Amino acid sequence: MTLSLVTSMNFPQCLFLVSTFALLAGVACAQSVIEGRVELPKARSAPVMNKRYEIVTKGGVIAPSPPIAVVYLEGSFLKPTTPPIAQMAQKDLMFVPPLLPVQAGTKVEFPNLDNTYHNIFSYSPTKRFDLGRYRSDEKPVPSQMFDMPGMVTLRCDIHEHMRGLILVLETPHFVTTDTDGRFRLSDLPSGHYKLKAWLSSKTTLEIPVELKSGSTLHVNLP
Repeated sequence: MTLSLVTSMNFPQCLFLVSTFALLAGVACAQSVIEGRVELPKARSAPVMNKRYEIVTKGGVIAPSPPIAVVYLEGSFLKPTTPPIAQMAQKDLMFVPPLLPVQAGTKVEFPNLDNTYHNIFSYSPTKRFDLGRYRSDEKPVPSQMFDMPGMVTLRCDIHEHMRGLILVLETPHFVTTDTDGRFRLSDLPSGHYKLKAWLSSKTTLEIPVELKSGSTLHVNLP
């Protein structure tokens, strides 16, 4: 079917079609990669031990425990035309994941996977809301639009120990490190940018980077 379609075109149309495919293939091949490691702070003891990461506050500093980082590429990027959808669930009386990076303009859903009520709220200037009490079988799933960059801390009005954090970024290029600080950012456009690593509410590392078409850049922070 594709062959008959192409052969039915005249030469300029075929040339345009082939050129378009070549251009798209070139764009796909031009994507760059950044990989490396972030030097994470020493783990601090958490007041409530969970199976997964927690968000803790110590001396006015909000940070994940055990320590991890959100690595992202800062630059001039367009906001999504169609809002992406992300989820931060409540499971086993904790937020999953406890730390959620999203691009500004993302809609975040808060499904309740526990056999009890939850009441998720935020008093953060970046995003203030209160979802009220809801069970796991209640539909639709509560959600909020996060359109302002910044940090949003989440709590549950029913379960005091629960903490969650949403980091709203102005970039679609971000990733969370593992507990050893390793990361890999792929499908990146070429150009000059700042590579940043968010560690806590008080600490963000950064380094200038130049990405060349189809290259892999190895970076350690700091």
